[in-house]
Amino acid sequence: MRTTKPDSAPLLFTLSGLRGIVGRSLFPTTVMDYALAFGSWCKGGKVVLSRDTRASGEMLKMVAASALVSTGCQVIDIGITPTPTVGLAVINTEAKGGLTVTASHNPIEWNALKFFNHKGRYLAPEEIEQIKRILEKKAFWHQPWNKLGTVENDNSQIRKHIAKILKLRSIKLEKIRKARFKVVLDGCNGAGFQAGPGLLKALGCKTVGINCENTGTFPRKPEPVVANLGQLEQAVRTAKADIGFALDPDADRLAIVSDQGKAIGEEYTLALAVDYLLSQKVGKVVVNLSTSRMVEEVAKKYGCQVERTKVGEANVSALLERIGGVIGGEGNGGVILPQLHHTRDGLLAMALILSYLAESGRSISSWVAEIPKYYMEKKAAQTDGDLISTAGRLRRAFRPVRVLTLDGIKLEFADSWLHLRKSNTEPIVRIIAEARSKQEASGLTEKALKIIRQG
Repeated sequence: MRTTKPDSAPLLFTLSGLRGIVGRSLFPTTVMDYALAFGSWCKGGKVVLSRDTRASGEMLKMVAASALVSTGCQVIDIGITPTPTVGLAVINTEAKGGLTVTASHNPIEWNALKFFNHKGRYLAPEEIEQIKRILEKKAFWHQPWNKLGTVENDNSQIRKHIAKILKLRSIKLEKIRKARFKVVLDGCNGAGFQAGPGLLKALGCKTVGINCENTGTFPRKPEPVVANLGQLEQAVRTAKADIGFALDPDADRLAIVSDQGKAIGEEYTLALAVDYLLSQKVGKVVVNLSTSRMVEEVAKKYGCQVERTKVGEANVSALLERIGGVIGGEGNGGVILPQLHHTRDGLLAMALILSYLAESGRSISSWVAEIPKYYMEKKAAQTDGDLISTAGRLRRAFRPVRVLTLDGIKLEFADSWLHLRKSNTEPIVRIIAEARSKQEASGLTEKALKIIRQG
């Protein structure tokens, strides 16, 4: 579902939740309706509620809380927490669902609602459709005055999240503590501003925190890509740290800066986590269609199979469960470990990376150097056209070995690929290519962009 206001500001409702620009396409009334629909879908019972640190967050959380109470829900307000903490809190409290006010990596003027089901996972496509029908019919489950819900505060969920990570068999707690790593953490002044330092403290790390405050604004562009991590790179060099970590505003994605003070790219986070986890327990891996082939290269070492699915955390989680996968995620820095839960988790990713470093005694830069190198280029285009209708032109222009239409269009070649798909979080078409050289990857995206614009 996509609607627009007269000024063409986007309002998107996808597997990634509801997103819009505050005061232009996302209003308190918008949040009220969607929260009413969600509360009606839950039909009362417990609902976990959270937010990130955006200045608009408290306003929208209060609106959501009122809507949920109106439908008879018992709201458990867990405050400012990482998105993965919400999923775990749903399980911990045996809630019917969860709702967090966060626009993740989108710019500060955006905000969003992310919805969780009773399993602590993002809503599946059929669940999204059920909520859409409630919304379209305004079939809200309003309760009379004596059956309204309640609101209670619970500040324990971050602590419980960290405790569960520390208890994982794959996390070598004592070895990490003994190593006394020096870590620089860039929290982007986001939802991980307390949870990130809290985890590192529990792991016995000497932590240098930057951008770990609740200011209501972000000190850098929120997406943890290489171009946005210059401050962290410098801080790692200055501190002579073993590693640098960068979280996005809702702390479900993690990027890494090496001991040499160089951002290695967010695609490496999942590849490294998969490498370490498979060294502990072999099994199937699930990633989305836009994730780097580095994951296949890593899995090949252990004789393990990699399955791919549509982009979207809910899609990865569903396939992980269906095939009994041991780890999965998305190449944007999102790691999912079913042993913990089925949500991308930046805190978990930090612990997995540090476990490998502690066990191996190696540096992050030497580990990265072992993984076959691929180069990825990403571009975006504004278009309302049907991507499938451009498939013929793309095939003729590129002559791929294989064409996939599971999620947009993906063209596969011997040593490279090109993927075009509509974004779940912005009103754009994403164009992503990967190849053995930066020049080849860039050439693929440029050529595709030209074909789309001719469209």
